[in-house]
Amino acid sequence: MANLRRSLFFADRRDAGIRLAKALARYDSEDAVVYALPRGGVSVAVEVARQLELPLSLLVVRKIGHPENEEYAVCAVTEDGERVCNDEEAAALDPAWLEAATARAYEEARRQRGAYGGERTPATGRIAIVVDDGIATGLTMRAATQALRRELPIELVVAAPIAPRAVVAYLRGEADNIVVLDGSEPFLGAIGAYYGSFPQVTDVDVRALLRSNTLKG
Repeated sequence: MANLRRSLFFADRRDAGIRLAKALARYDSEDAVVYALPRGGVSVAVEVARQLELPLSLLVVRKIGHPENEEYAVCAVTEDGERVCNDEEAAALDPAWLEAATARAYEEARRQRGAYGGERTPATGRIAIVVDDGIATGLTMRAATQALRRELPIELVVAAPIAPRAVVAYLRGEADNIVVLDGSEPFLGAIGAYYGSFPQVTDVDVRALLRSNTLKG
């Protein structure tokens, strides 16, 4: 286990972003936009955008956690109100609870959009690179890719420092390219387990990161 952790270890989200940018170097001269998933994904995506000199935009998606374990996503909702679910998990939930949870997640997504400002840069005719600080169940990323796919990008790329191998395989049907620094098994159970420092990212942090970004879509 010690050797496994050393091979997957990121000092922090900035370190992960710099390393992820190297894996995405082929896109540095392309007409591409880096889409960050708030909140944690913004810290990684800012570094990707900076290193590749690409514009950064936000794509707000909120997960819906299982009523018995909020960290385990059963659905995800975009800022446009589109919901993606694990159908088997969702079918086992009380429909009234799920509708109420969906409404709360959508309200929070819209609140975040208002708090961070701006509008999402359209992906139409461009390369869309969706970045998060890690992928666990894949539902949040799936909701993000489906939202962007409707905008007809010329290429849709999923990028993250870490994701379980099974989830990477699952997402291959959602994106044209997937760049994950390590998708080895066994998955350690939480994205934070792959980081030396993994603090909670706040709205204040996100706004500061966005101010540090100089390229716009």
